[in-house]
Amino acid sequence: MATDDIKNTAQDLLGKAKEKVGEVTDNDKLAAEGKKDQAAADVKKAGNAVGDALKSDR
Repeated sequence: MATDDIKNTAQDLLGKAKEKVGEVTDNDKLAAEGKKDQAAADVKKAGNAVGDALKSDR
């Protein structure tokens, strides 16, 4: 799972960077894409947390 955590964190950071660049350059499409990337990373992180919790209960 550590690899998934790293990938999800990287996706989140890339999304934050895209959002900020979009805001600075007044590019709404890029800012929205950054927010979408962050949301996707959050969903993946939540899914991994659920999976980890289920594994630890066994």
